[in-house]
This record gives sequence, C-alpha cells and structure tokens, in this order.
Amino acid sequence: MAAVLEDVWPPLDRAARDRLGRRAAEAARALGGQNIAAVALTWVDTSGVTRTKAVPTARLEYAAQWGVGMSPVFDVFLLDDSITSGRYAGGPSGDLRLHPDLDRLTPMAALPGWAWAPADRYAQDGTVHPLDARALLRRETARLAADGWSVRAAFEIEWAVSKEGGDGFVPACHGPAYGMARISELPDYLRDVLTSLAASGVTVVQIHPEYSAGQYELSVAPEDPVGAADTAVLVRETIRAVTLRHGLAASFSPKVEADAVGNGQHVHLSLWRGGAPEPAEGAGPVNAMTGGDGPFGMTAAAQSFAAGILRRLPALLAVGAPSVASYLRLIPSHWAGAYACWGLENREAALRFVTGPDDERAQAANLEVKCIDAAANPYLVLAALLAAGRAGMAAGAVLPAPVDVDPASLGPADLAGRGIVRLPASLGEAVRAFEEDPVLGDALGQAVIDTVAAVRRGEIALLDGASPEEIAAATRWRH
Repeated sequence: MAAVLEDVWPPLDRAARDRLGRRAAEAARALGGQNIAAVALTWVDTSGVTRTKAVPTARLEYAAQWGVGMSPVFDVFLLDDSITSGRYAGGPSGDLRLHPDLDRLTPMAALPGWAWAPADRYAQDGTVHPLDARALLRRETARLAADGWSVRAAFEIEWAVSKEGGDGFVPACHGPAYGMARISELPDYLRDVLTSLAASGVTVVQIHPEYSAGQYELSVAPEDPVGAADTAVLVRETIRAVTLRHGLAASFSPKVEADAVGNGQHVHLSLWRGGAPEPAEGAGPVNAMTGGDGPFGMTAAAQSFAAGILRRLPALLAVGAPSVASYLRLIPSHWAGAYACWGLENREAALRFVTGPDDERAQAANLEVKCIDAAANPYLVLAALLAAGRAGMAAGAVLPAPVDVDPASLGPADLAGRGIVRLPASLGEAVRAFEEDPVLGDALGQAVIDTVAAVRRGEIALLDGASPEEIAAATRWRH
C-alpha cells in the first residue's frame, strides 16, 4: 500500500507556518544586506520545464509562512505551454501554494540581485500536493532510510551553446569533440560558468567539451537525492543565465539538431548502508556498491538495487526520456544507452557500472543510468529510480550477466540468449509500459501515473506527423 505524502512531510499547521515565517524574516534581512532584491521560487513541471514565481525579498517572510498562489493546472502544461487535462489535473479551478525551501535558499551569482529557492507545493489547507515531484522524492528517500539505506546521487548536465537564440541553432564553437580548442574558443564564458556555480555553493567535479558542435558537459559532486535534484535545477539556470549574459543561448534539449548527438542528463547513484558518508576514514555508512562478493565487488543489496532499475527501464523512460525528441537521441551506438543491459564501464549499456580507481572504490563506486536525458524532471525521475531500486532489493533481484560490447553489434539470437532487449523506440511505447508497471504505480500513486501519461500523450499528439527536424526545432529552447 502506497504511503501518503503526509507520512514523511506533515501538513503545515499554524506553529509550523510561524516558524517558517521567523526563519524567512531572518533570511530576508541577510539577503537585503547583499543587495538581493527578489527570490525566484521554482518547481519543475510534468513536461520537464522549470517554472517560477518570484517575490520581492521583503515578501519572503509571507511567502514562507503562507505560500505564493499558483494554479494546479501547471501539472498538465505541455512543452509549448498549451494545456491538456487528465483525471486528476486540469481546468481553471483550484489553487496551490508555493513555499520556498529555506534550507536551499541561494543567492544566484549569475543573476546579480536575485536569489533562488526550490518550492514545495501545498494545498491551501497545508497538506502536500500529491503531484509535487519534490515531495515524492523526499518520500522515496524516507522509505529507503526506514530500511537503513541511503542513496547519493548526481546529474551530469549536458548543453549546447548557440551564437543566437532564435529558432535556429548556430554552434558557438567549432573545435573537435572533447578538444581543447573548444575551451580556447570560449574561455571567458566557461570560466564564468564555473565561478558563478562556485559562488552559489555548487561543487563542480569537472567540465569538458562534448561530442556535438557547441556542446559541453559538467559534473557535480554527489548529494542526497533531493539535494541532487535541486542542484540540477540550480546548475541549469546558472548556465542559462551566464550564457545569456555572454550574448549566447543554451539548449538542454535531448535533440538540439536532428542529425547531431543530443543532450543527456545521466544519473549517478550509489547505495549506502546508513545515512550520508562521513569524511573520517572508517566512520559512517559503507558504500554497498563495493566490498561485496557480487559482480565487480557489488554487495548483494547493490546488485538487487541495480537489477530493480534494469528490470523497470522501459517504464522508467516515461519519466527519464519523457519527450518525443528523446527518442531521436535514444538510438544505438551513440552512447545513449538504448539497450536494457548493464556492464562494467560500458558506455553503450543503459546501466554503466563505475568502480573508480582501485584505492577510491569505497567512495567512488556507483551506477550510471545513461538513458536519461535533459527533458526529465529531476525530482520525478529520481523518485522513480529509487522506487525501482527499492523494489529490486525487496525481491532479492539478481543482475543478468554483464555486457562488455556494444549490444547493437550482437545478432538477434545472441541478444535473445542474453536476455537483452532494445528499450522503447517511441514515447508512446514507454508510456504504455509506465502505466502497466505495478511498482511505479504503487510508489508514485495513480494521480501521478495518470497525469504523466496525459502530458506525454498530449505531446505525442502535438508533434504527430512532424519530421525529426521539426521535432528538434519545437523542443530546442524549451528545457
């Protein structure tokens, strides 16, 4: 039986509202001393678009205590801002309240005078909105914690930089893939991305040119799942702001150009016995991705966690590769993870197991989910991944044999013999698997399942009959 959100996120009563108001008043005074004029409150909608309402800094206390009004219809916005409807969302009636998470309130170095906070969505009576993806992720994290487990997560952010922000795309740099020339072409821009992120409290692990013209990738340090999803939003909005200030435009679309490699948003996950790891050697929880008797040193729990995700990948694509354009990216032999298989450092497998250097495995070993792209709502996709992994652990699931080649190089008989299947080649196929999956249905709730399916089918209809070039153009600047 799926737990209600209030089990881990209680309704706001008057005492809780007053506490939030007092904290926000103190925070507002601190922001005023930094010449911060306004705070942007963000949430990510079902279509993967980051939406916002902003308040003057002087109104932060009220926003924290009583929320900022918004319509629940945003849950059924499509990527072009048209509106569909489902059984649980749609129509002009109703009101929700956006409450800033003061623990993540952050001055944005890339937007001088502005701060940012992810918003939690509540009904007017103080109960958590059942379609709030951030709340869903918090619940899945709590469910793992109740069994003594925690997860560390991080998103890789890929984006493409254009010389203009019109309908077309003109690469802002032309050096070779992964070439130092691309850093030399845009050194001030890349430096400002890094310094702005550092000033906003984001730990960047690495940055490099990617495969397509104008494309870059940035990796950040792992965090708790909710923190990782928050950071993904902050990183993308920081990159977007810096890019615009340099007279350029950033696209996070899964397919910027129909004939080019798209933008992924790969997810890295590591399973820990206990809470967050402590810095002191030998203290705190233990990374279950290493030190065991399973394949490549996995523990039995880590193997079952990975197997649970692998089994549900077709259904997970409805939230991890959630746009029509996603399936222009998710093709074999492009390092997109188009086959439901796993392997050690295999960049063509949907699940890549990463051990890290020998002496760092206790910290570094993790699972990379490669079939996720940049149209995904980071909160929703992480909630679904954790639910799938948790179900695998509960069932004692076992991974099949690892794959160490490009699955596309194997013949039909070999694929069948190894139990390797191609992931859905269309959004409609993924949606059908999503609706039929009992684990995701129980974890996310019927309102989420129905609303996700309604939005996906709305976007399928929106782009029905469009060419790959038209799909890429319609999606290019939306995420």
